[in-house]
Amino acid sequence: MINKVGQIMLYVNNQDEAVSFWTEKVGFDVISEEDNGQGFRWIEVAPKDAETSIILHNKEFIAKMSPELNLGTPSLMFFTETLDNLYNDLVNKKVTVGELVEMPFGRVFNFADDEGNYFAVMEKEGKK
Repeated sequence: MINKVGQIMLYVNNQDEAVSFWTEKVGFDVISEEDNGQGFRWIEVAPKDAETSIILHNKEFIAKMSPELNLGTPSLMFFTETLDNLYNDLVNKKVTVGELVEMPFGRVFNFADDEGNYFAVMEKEGKK
């Protein structure tokens, strides 16, 4: 039985720029990096103490290696306890952000990485 989401594969055009975006602008940490020296390189990034991480793969390499894969961007919803602070921080770092919206389940906004992939963030209190 599956008991948690371990990793999410994110296929990007420029891995180095993607690492910079997720670490410098969003505040994730690099957990690990692998490179077989033959084009297969991946970088694992995640928020501090997160159970789930994002693996940044080279989209062009994966497309050649596994053409049957859907390389589209997954629709990810992140949670934060400090939505306003995160929103302002991303704006100050010149990240493309959408409007803060009040939804029936809470406040939310979306943001884009440097390749134009959009993600969402929802205000949610941590476990007590």
